[in-house]
Amino acid sequence: MSFVNVGPEFVSAAASDLVGIGSTISAARAAAAGPTTALVAAGGDEVSAAVAALFGGHARQYQVLSAQASAFHDRFVQALSAAGSSYGAAEAMNTSLQTVERDVLGAVNAPTEALLGRPLIGHGTDGAAGSGANGGAGGLLFGTGGNGGSGAAGQAGGNGGSAGLIGSGGAGGAGGAGAAGGAGGHGGLLYGNGGAGGNGGAAIAGVNGGSPGQGGSGGSATLFGSGGHGGQGGAGLAGTNGVNPTSSANTATGTTPADIGSPIRPVGSPTTATDGGLGPTGSAGQDGGAGGTGGNIYSTANHPLGGNGGDGGAAGAGGANGGAGGAGGVAYTTLANSTASGGNGGNGANGSGPGGAGGAGGIGGASQIAEGSEGGTAYTGVGGKGGNGAQSNITGGTGGAGGAGGNGGNAGLLIGNGGAGGVGGVGGVGGAGAPGGAGGVGGFGGEAISDSNAYGYPQGLDTVSGGHGGNGGDSLSTGGTGGVGGAGGNGGSAGALLGVGGAGGDAGAGGVGGIGGTGGAGGAGGQGGLSVAPTGIAGGGGDGGPGGAGGDGGTGGVSGAGGTGGRGGLIGAFGQDGIAGAPGAGGAGGNGGAAGAGGAGGLAASGPRYNGSAGHVGTAGASGGPGQPG
Repeated sequence: MSFVNVGPEFVSAAASDLVGIGSTISAARAAAAGPTTALVAAGGDEVSAAVAALFGGHARQYQVLSAQASAFHDRFVQALSAAGSSYGAAEAMNTSLQTVERDVLGAVNAPTEALLGRPLIGHGTDGAAGSGANGGAGGLLFGTGGNGGSGAAGQAGGNGGSAGLIGSGGAGGAGGAGAAGGAGGHGGLLYGNGGAGGNGGAAIAGVNGGSPGQGGSGGSATLFGSGGHGGQGGAGLAGTNGVNPTSSANTATGTTPADIGSPIRPVGSPTTATDGGLGPTGSAGQDGGAGGTGGNIYSTANHPLGGNGGDGGAAGAGGANGGAGGAGGVAYTTLANSTASGGNGGNGANGSGPGGAGGAGGIGGASQIAEGSEGGTAYTGVGGKGGNGAQSNITGGTGGAGGAGGNGGNAGLLIGNGGAGGVGGVGGVGGAGAPGGAGGVGGFGGEAISDSNAYGYPQGLDTVSGGHGGNGGDSLSTGGTGGVGGAGGNGGSAGALLGVGGAGGDAGAGGVGGIGGTGGAGGAGGQGGLSVAPTGIAGGGGDGGPGGAGGDGGTGGVSGAGGTGGRGGLIGAFGQDGIAGAPGAGGAGGNGGAAGAGGAGGLAASGPRYNGSAGHVGTAGASGGPGQPG
């Protein structure tokens, strides 16, 4: 059967347009009547009279036909206008009839709602999102149950509403983070399917002990109908990353000897200043103390030597940082044609495991030939070597297990299929391993000043005066093992007479293994010593330290167990058991530590061609290997 949609306002508008068209044509016909129906003969002869009579007859026939067409047009317009009015009246009547259905249902449902709080016919109300409210029950006679509302963080999803006599149960709401999904509502007493269970919420730290939510169970049918499917379990919590201990600072330093002489009152002897003291050793969990600054000497004799800076103090046990080396002392002389050499910077101490950083090397001491003392040559002290970073062996945490899938609902007592079990949640990702300790930075070379000659490196030694960077520590920290996948839910039973049992839910996949720890970065080389004199060469920069090796990736998590298939009916097969989930992939190996940058060459006042050469860049650490799959 065909249907036509009519807009009454468009029909009335078309009738109005046709009235205007008819009026225009009638006016044109009346205007043409006089000139065409009474033609005057062109001449007095018989032929002219016959022609005029012929055309006049045609014009009078046209006027007759036109009058008949005008009458038909008027009748058509009247019919169209009447149709528009009829359609408009019908539409107005339909508007008032639209409330009849609601009024009738309201009258029917009012008694049962007043007595039982439940309509006779109608669907249950849905729970609001984020409320965890249960869905409303369906009508006692006919209607589906309302869906449960989803839960907020830590709040279970609402259960689906149950149907009355005929109708399906509502679906359970999804659980909030770390909370279970709501159960599906029951199907109608006579006929109707159970509602599906809600999905469990993913695990989140600090909520429900970090456990994921279990999937909600599917609702059961009563007499005729299939059970609802179980909800999926929530994903497991990611493992915590391995973290090296945080050490406490050590403000104690090695002893700094008193100066020998002064720029105002230089002395003739002795010519060698006292070295700075060794930095104090840190207690457990405490950084080593910085080495003392080498003594300064202001002399009138030849070749005074500044004191060497003290080496950094040893790091306390338990992941502390090594102490920094002390700065070399200043050497100053007023004697012409003499030499002076600044003291060397102290070496930084190595960090302690796990993951302690190496201490920075001390700055090389400066030297100066007094202004006006011609012919002298000044040499700088060498910057101290940076300490080596310590290895780390703190493994990443294991990922949490995935949540179990919900069980499928049972079918009706007589006929119906069991609901399928829910899929287990995915296991959490393993945490990353802790990094190796960073190598200490090499100390800068000192500054040599003279009116004649100055060299940014020690006398008679290598021209490199920047301290070498320390080695980055290897990360022996593997990534954490991935979490176990959640178990699949069991399938629901079929109806006793006819039906197939619900399939068991598949187990959740194992979590991915954590990433291996990153190797410690190599320390940067120190800048070469400076030459401030008309003649001289600046010192070369120190070499960067090599980066430490990265740790291996963690092992992937194993799958959980699949759910058991539900029992079949008298006529009908058992449901298939769920299968194991995929094993978790092994974690990626940690990146090797970055290579330490080479120190910049020192600058010479005598011109760029006499600047020191830059130090070599260290080598990057090797990456760790991938973890094994679960």
